[in-house]
This record gives sequence, C-alpha cells and structure tokens, in this order.
Amino acid sequence: MKNSVFSQKIYHLLLPAYRWYLQTPERSLDEAYQAALKIKEIESKHFNGNKIDVDSAIYSNSVMDYFESDLKKLLKISRMRLTEFRASRWFLNEENQKAAQKAGIEYPNASLVLEKLNFVDQVISKYTVFNQPTTSSTLVSTPALPVESTSIAPPLTPKKVEQKVEKKPRLKADTLGILPRSILSTITRLQVELDPNSEQDVVQNFRQTQRRTIISIRFILLLIIVPLLTHQLAKIFVVGPLVDNFRGSEQVQVFLNFEMEEEALRELQRFEEKIKFQNLISNAPPLNPEQIETEMQEKAREIAEEFRGESANAIKNVFSDIFSVGAFIWLLLVSKSSIGVIKDFFDHIVYGLSDSAKAFIIILFTDVFVGFHSPHGWEVILEGLSRHWGLPANRDFIFLFIATFPVILDTIFKYWIFRYLNRISPSAVATYRNMNE
Repeated sequence: MKNSVFSQKIYHLLLPAYRWYLQTPERSLDEAYQAALKIKEIESKHFNGNKIDVDSAIYSNSVMDYFESDLKKLLKISRMRLTEFRASRWFLNEENQKAAQKAGIEYPNASLVLEKLNFVDQVISKYTVFNQPTTSSTLVSTPALPVESTSIAPPLTPKKVEQKVEKKPRLKADTLGILPRSILSTITRLQVELDPNSEQDVVQNFRQTQRRTIISIRFILLLIIVPLLTHQLAKIFVVGPLVDNFRGSEQVQVFLNFEMEEEALRELQRFEEKIKFQNLISNAPPLNPEQIETEMQEKAREIAEEFRGESANAIKNVFSDIFSVGAFIWLLLVSKSSIGVIKDFFDHIVYGLSDSAKAFIIILFTDVFVGFHSPHGWEVILEGLSRHWGLPANRDFIFLFIATFPVILDTIFKYWIFRYLNRISPSAVATYRNMNE
C-alpha cells in the first residue's frame, strides 16, 4: 500500500515535466513562428514590406544598428527553435505520441504545422547571407574588392560552388594575353566609369567604409573606457567598502612589504634631520630631546596613516583589476562581429600606408619595445605594476623578464616581417632595411 502511494506521488511529480517534454515540438515551432512574425512586422512597418537591409539609406546609422540588433536576435531565435523542433520530432516516437494522447495533449494538425514551417522558411530565406555576423560579412569582405567587382552577384548553387572549388589555379602563362595588361586595365577602368551603376557602387562602398570606421572607433573606445570605468566603480562601491571594513582597525598591518617599510623609515629619518638642521640655522634655543621625540611621534603617526592607506589602496587595486579583466573578456566574447570589423579596419590602415610610413612605424615600435633603451622602459613598467599591486619589486624577476621577453617579442616581430610583410609588401621591407642601416 505504501509503495503504491509513493509511486503515485512520483507519477504526479514527474507528470508536468513529461508533459513539457511531449509539448517540445509544438512549443519550439510556435516560438520560431512568433520570431518570424516579428521580423515580418518590422519589414511591413519600416521597410515597406521589403527585407531589412543594413545598407539602406532610409534611416540613420543609429536606427539601422537598432534594427540590425533586433534582426540578428530574432533570426537566432528562429533558427535555434527550428533546430529544436527537428531534434524533438526525431526523438518522439509512436509510443510518445500515444502517451501524449493519454496525457490530454493534442498536437496541431499537419496542415497548420506545414503552414507555420513554410512561413518561417520564407522569412529566414531572405537573410541566408547573414549566416555569419551581419556587420563583419557586409563590412569586412566588400571594401577589399575593386569597384568593378562590388556589384551584387546571384547566389551560387551547390553545383556552381562545387565547380568553383574544383577550379584549378591558373598558371602564370595562362594569364598572358595578346594585349598588354596596362591597356586591358585602362579599358576595364573606362567600362567602370561609363557604367551607369558605378556611382551607386561607389556610394555603397563609401557607406560600408564609413560604417566600418564608426564601428571600429566605437569598439576601441569601449575596450578602453569599459575596463577603466569598471575598475573605478568596483573600487568605489564593491571592493573599497569591503577592504575598509576588514582593515578598519588600527591594529592591522601598516606595511604590505619591506620596501614600504624602508621608504617610511627613510622619510622619518629625513624629517628628523630636517628638524635638527632648521634648529641649527635659526636663532631659536636648541630643542630638547623630549620636544624632538614628540614631533617625531606625530610625524610617525602621519607616515603610518599614509602607508596604511597606500596598502589598502594596493589591495583594492588587485580585486578591482580582476573586475576590469572580467569586463574586458566579456566585452570580447559578446563582440565577435566587431572584432572582425576592427581587424579589417586595421588591415586597411596598416597595409594602406606608404612604404616609408610602414618602415617608420616598424622602426618606432621595435626601438621602443625591443631596442637598446627598451630595458629601462620595461623596468619602469614592472616597478609601477609592483607598486600598483603592493608587491615588492623583485629585482631578479625584473632582470630575468627584461632578458627574455623583449628577445621573444623581437623574434616574433622578425618572423612576421619575414613571413607576411615580405610577401605582401616587399618594397616596405626593403625601405625598412635601408632606414635601419
């Protein structure tokens, strides 16, 4: 009797979860259908029933960014729910359907399911080019093409894609023609200039370049401002009160390391010598030992309070920097499309410079970080970081770092010049070698 009562309780507890599992196909399809309806609603209200085009000139860049964000979110929901719908239908067999009928779950008829699937597929098929992030696909690849190749090409069928993949690279002899290449390029340029759509292509390329620049600058500012702002807010509102609460007592350790203690002793010694010197050069009567001791005690309390605050500030910096690194990593994870855009932005800037400008930047970078005077800069940076976190400046570690890291960095940089820059811009490498000599 007890076993049957217990079994009934378990059955009543598991029944809602089982009903939720049986309703997964219907629920997934309905969510995908609702997301497609929202996309269709945006198209009807704001784009006259046409697809949401991120390069449209109807609205400003901020408005288009808003529509683009909503579109990517709704497309992601539709695709994920369609995948869930297919997977759940594959797992549901005939026994599950009979169990659903016994549980009082009624599945929609096949015609309604097919109608919803057809509608979702029609909406998603308009945006098949958005399989990759919209911003990076439309902004990264297109500006690298010449003007004559920016016209929209028809989508490739699987047969065409296969033919394109199997196509062998042309040999150098195959590129030779009857006429010189300069004449052919001149004819091609004239064709582009006489093309009535060339102006529209130029305007479209300019808009894409402008959007790429805006997105890149905005993302760079976010990478700088967000970690700094996170550090300050965490230090003021989270880490600061906690550290002050634990270190509020005057019995707490004043110095975090021996370097702070030595600095405090040197400051106190200079104060004592200053008092004696001022007393010697003035006409005042000499100070007795009790007066000197009193002033030394007051100065010692001031120094102790100062270094107690500096020690607390170093501890706050450690935990606040952890928050800053977390914010920086989170920003990188949620901005993968912006990373692609900013990579293309820097590629256009670096490889678009003249040969002398490239050589100047290379020499400046190498001299600052791996040059003859770079050890002094690395030493200042490491000592500043040690003081920032309240750590003792380990001279052995600093010298070991200076002896290894710039050498590794110099090797990586030379490998980049040999492997990539020498292939892309050999004239810049020649200019760099001449300037460096």
